Amino acid sequence: MSDPIILLVAVGLISIACQFFAYKVKLPAILPLLIAGLLVGPVAGFIDPDLLLGDLLFPIVSLSVAIILFEGALTLKMGDLSGHGSMVRNMCTIGALVTWVIVAPLAHFALGMSWQMAFLFGAIVTVTGPTVIVPMLRTVRPNSKISNILRWEGIIIDPVGALLAVLVFEYIISTQDALSHTLFAFALTVSVGVGFGAFFGYVMGLLLRNNVIPHYLINTAVLTIMLGAFEGSNMIAHESGLLTVTIMGMWLANMKRVDVEGILEFKETLSVLLISGLFILLASRIELSAILNLGWGSILVLIGIVFIARPISVIISSLGTGLKWQEIALLSWIAPRGIVAAAVSALFALKLEALNYAQVDLLVPMVFLVIICTVVLQSLTAVQVTKYLGLRAPPPYGFLMFGGGIFARKFAKELLKQEVTVCIADTNWESISIARMEGIPNYFGNPISDHASRTMDLSLYGTVLVMSPYKQLNPLVTYHFEHQLGKGSVLGLSNNETKKLTSHQVSESYAKKLGLFAENISYGKLTGYLTKGAIIKTTRISDEFSFEDYLEEYNGQLLPLCAIDPKGRVNMYTTSNKIIPKADWRIVSLIKANNEEDKN
Repeated sequence: MSDPIILLVAVGLISIACQFFAYKVKLPAILPLLIAGLLVGPVAGFIDPDLLLGDLLFPIVSLSVAIILFEGALTLKMGDLSGHGSMVRNMCTIGALVTWVIVAPLAHFALGMSWQMAFLFGAIVTVTGPTVIVPMLRTVRPNSKISNILRWEGIIIDPVGALLAVLVFEYIISTQDALSHTLFAFALTVSVGVGFGAFFGYVMGLLLRNNVIPHYLINTAVLTIMLGAFEGSNMIAHESGLLTVTIMGMWLANMKRVDVEGILEFKETLSVLLISGLFILLASRIELSAILNLGWGSILVLIGIVFIARPISVIISSLGTGLKWQEIALLSWIAPRGIVAAAVSALFALKLEALNYAQVDLLVPMVFLVIICTVVLQSLTAVQVTKYLGLRAPPPYGFLMFGGGIFARKFAKELLKQEVTVCIADTNWESISIARMEGIPNYFGNPISDHASRTMDLSLYGTVLVMSPYKQLNPLVTYHFEHQLGKGSVLGLSNNETKKLTSHQVSESYAKKLGLFAENISYGKLTGYLTKGAIIKTTRISDEFSFEDYLEEYNGQLLPLCAIDPKGRVNMYTTSNKIIPKADWRIVSLIKANNEEDKN
């Protein structure tokens, strides 16, 4: 089949099918994408990227890597790095350098790579990446400390590792000339990359801060300006563009009064498309014989990466951090490689092929072998290792509340007083800013976005309470988290206010999930109670003061919200779950003002 349109559409359909399959079975998407790429490429011969794209292959890969790195850098906020402790900082700096220095000699002696190629390979495999770490953490459920360290390492190490690879690559192509030219080219690449990145990041930040760009053009403008800066930087200093987009993204992410959430959401969608299609195309270029021809030396390199380089880098990074040996051991075991390693290796391989550089045929097969082995090996064993080390978190009993209105904030504050784990998520900045001032853990943005999946520790939450006024978004949040956390894990408020409107009809399956607290208790009704003086209060039930006494005391004013048993487990009241607390239970209720009666 030679029709390029059919082949390109096929790549898109296969990539979406792989993403959907990974979503359903809760695996890193990189595995089905890689397998699909190998099947349609070297196995079936259905797709040949070099024949399909021709001279466009290199530009497409180059621009795709730039977009992926820019999107990753937009999540890199310095405050987040310092907030997660010195361990993350050490692993992304000292740890990355230690891994690089250990892996490069291994590749040189075991695979016979030249020193230049070995150091490039070592730089590329320093990265892990949130696209493979986050799905693994959901299954493994380590304690919150380990989960935070691994998640933030994955976010931060992507641009750091790519930057290291860019600098090594520039050194490789510069060393073909005199030493003076080498030093000059190296200095020029760094200075142009940092200078262009800072300049364009600052200018773009000013444009966004002062609302110069119309809202509907923001995403397109940022994308095109970023790609313009990337290519402009490359025109002045060879291969400085990746450094430029990384610095540009970091600058925007850390600039005051610049909102990058909308840009991030757009870039996340674009990145999913690029990552999926790009990974299939890159995997389809690999010859299976190239992997098999790596020989026993590749096994030695894999053993060195997993059992030598990673543990040593973690141990050195942990000095002075107070981590226990069990925590160090688990951090040493979990380090799967992801899409950035694959994309950067393919990009540099294409560049070096154009320069007729020796041994470039070893780079991509070896990087893909590292990705396959680390993802498969650690996905299959991480749960058992975590259990053995005693670091698996208990079943999550916390609550993620979607909606930051007045009721959600007051309910969250009361649960926090009872030592219940709670987090509020909302796309409304005003609601989140109030929650922050009140000391309530929160997430600003769409909780089902890719950014949320990377940065929120969902291992803490076993139940999602949908209590927002966003009637179009509520069903999406409900179905997303019910798949992530399991059936019955999402509870929503009644849709009573609009159930008679044809335009607001909901499916029967969704309507069954809308029974939180009591029948016909909606967002508007709860807000109305509180604005009229209602309070949320916790009362302890005892032998002397039974649940029946409690109901009698607050005759007609009571709306029970949840009951907390003596072990601290929270049971939400729903239309199908009427709890009768016993002695030593605590019941959290909304106490209406002035004997206000419901008017249904």
